[in-house]
Amino acid sequence: MILHALTFYLFAAIAVAAGFMVISSRNPVHSVLYLILAFFTSAALFVLMAAEFLAMIMLIVYIGAVAVLFLFVVMMLDINFVELRKGFLQYLPIGALIGVILAIELIFIVGTWTFGGDTTLVAATAQPMVIEGGNTEAIGRVLYTDYVYAFQAAGIILLVAMIGAIVLTHRSRPGVKKQNITEQVHRSPTEAVELRDIPPGQGI
Repeated sequence: MILHALTFYLFAAIAVAAGFMVISSRNPVHSVLYLILAFFTSAALFVLMAAEFLAMIMLIVYIGAVAVLFLFVVMMLDINFVELRKGFLQYLPIGALIGVILAIELIFIVGTWTFGGDTTLVAATAQPMVIEGGNTEAIGRVLYTDYVYAFQAAGIILLVAMIGAIVLTHRSRPGVKKQNITEQVHRSPTEAVELRDIPPGQGI
């Protein structure tokens, strides 16, 4: 138990420090790298809580897709962050007010967790629930038995949304050249190549 607690506090401290560096780093690339570190440590915390499915999702979805997408967007786009930060002081009072509200809520939560009667007992005796066959297998059984129709309906909705996004993106617009694969496949060599006799000293 001591090793488990020390590992938890180590990963928790790294996650908090990485989250602070995400918002305090001046270089946006460094911010994304600290975000990836925060995701890694969060996945490690999920593993300590015997929630390996959530840890896998954290690694595959958030690090493998979202964070890498952020990194490529920041590195490939020429974003002028100086222009983006010009209105920082304008929104500072609203941000400070929201920060104070969140701090008060956290104080109430920590106070209830620390001084509450039943809450401390539950927190002290709480242990990770280990399921036979693993966390992933248990979630798969529930999804494909009790909620199979809702799961398939969600998949159909996502498929329709993806098709709609593709159709909206590839709609016909004037002045935009597109490939016509059918015409390219069925054209003859005489149509593909055109020979012209250009007089000397003149262009096409």
